Amino acid sequence: MRQQEARGKVKKLRGRVKETVGSITGNRKLEQEGSRERAEGAVQEGLGKARRKVGKFVDRVAKTIKK
Repeated sequence: MRQQEARGKVKKLRGRVKETVGSITGNRKLEQEGSRERAEGAVQEGLGKARRKVGKFVDRVAKTIKK
């Protein structure tokens, strides 16, 4: 797992916590902030996964070319 992917997971979790706390306390602003942060984390995590998969593919192609 790369850094971007890990940071996305952390951001997603932090957003989920904020969203839950906002919902429990009735703080709509905190709930919306958490929702936004969770969505940003999901996007960041997805980009990290995509970068990792592309990197693996490039490595496989390079190994095939060397043969």
